[in-house]
Amino acid sequence: MSVKKSRIAALVALAAVALPAASLGAATTAQAASGRAAVPGYQTWQADVQKAVAPAIPWLQDRIGQGVDKPAIVLDIDNTALETYYHPGQANKPVLKVAQWANEHNVAVLFVTARTSSSSARQQLEDAGYPVDTVCTREHGESKDEGKARCREELSDDGYTITANIGNRSTDFEGGFYEKGFKLPDYGGQLS
Repeated sequence: MSVKKSRIAALVALAAVALPAASLGAATTAQAASGRAAVPGYQTWQADVQKAVAPAIPWLQDRIGQGVDKPAIVLDIDNTALETYYHPGQANKPVLKVAQWANEHNVAVLFVTARTSSSSARQQLEDAGYPVDTVCTREHGESKDEGKARCREELSDDGYTITANIGNRSTDFEGGFYEKGFKLPDYGGQLS
């Protein structure tokens, strides 16, 4: 074997030991077999989130300009408002920017979550820098989509016009009671 070929073989062997299995395709094969998408790195997720919420502020500007009564946005919490998967308790900055803009323009910032405790959720959101007008939680025994739809209906009954609904799961959008939805990525359900 030539010196060049033996060096290449040694580098390939070293790379196989040094790289995690996911880099070699094992995780990709398992994920494909299970039908689940891989969770990307943080920077990719942030780029995907930014793309999903980029139209939100222009939408809100347009709706406010039309004189909507008691305008509001609804945000999901986990992996929408907060970076629960990547950095638990930290604000998801593109979504925080929308919430802060809304607050500065007299648009209520409402949170609808599958969590069952509003006090701990409110504290986490406030600690992360969110303006919080209210937090509506799922009741024990309710499915996620039932709880979220009930919350949006109750908020609408309270007079809010939910102009934008931002979430990352299909359960964030089922049941209506909002004008426009902004769907963040969940990568095949990996980010719940």
